[in-house]
Amino acid sequence: MKAKVGTAVIAGLMLLVLCGCTPTIPLQPAADATNPKCASVIVHLPATVAGLSSRQTNAQSTAAYGDPTRILLHCGVAVPDPTAALPCVTVEGIDWLRDDSGDPNFVFTTYGRNPAVQLVVNDKASSTGALTDVAVAVGTIPSTRKCIAPADPFGPVPTPTGVPTGKPKPSGTPTEKPTTGPVTR
Repeated sequence: MKAKVGTAVIAGLMLLVLCGCTPTIPLQPAADATNPKCASVIVHLPATVAGLSSRQTNAQSTAAYGDPTRILLHCGVAVPDPTAALPCVTVEGIDWLRDDSGDPNFVFTTYGRNPAVQLVVNDKASSTGALTDVAVAVGTIPSTRKCIAPADPFGPVPTPTGVPTGKPKPSGTPTEKPTTGPVTR
């Protein structure tokens, strides 16, 4: 009897080891997560992004990296409008709209690709590496548009010609976003 109990305990412990020590990351799938192009993105994702290992997620067309999680990817998010006011950056031939309003969480959404891919990076220093590392996978979705004037991924936000820029901001504070609408003088 003791041998059967011991065997059951060892089998249970082995099952825990085989299942892994890190829990599944609970995420919600994007609206267009079932798009076949998202499957191609997920299949082509690397095992590490910005030096962080891949984690298991519970939602279709998603990925997570790091323990604790520092990078999240969702494929099938809403395709950005061509007149989006966010700055556009190009990394490895992929155009991304950068939203830094949630600093230290930087949200990058592909521009000119349908379905769109969104990458949330919890570290400014890891952002360029993360965008570089997922470029091959994201590049499986064909580009239909390009940014007109891509910016440095973390440089100042571009200001349209003729729009006053205001006073320069000290380093470490967010840069003003471009003004939209007509300019009056």
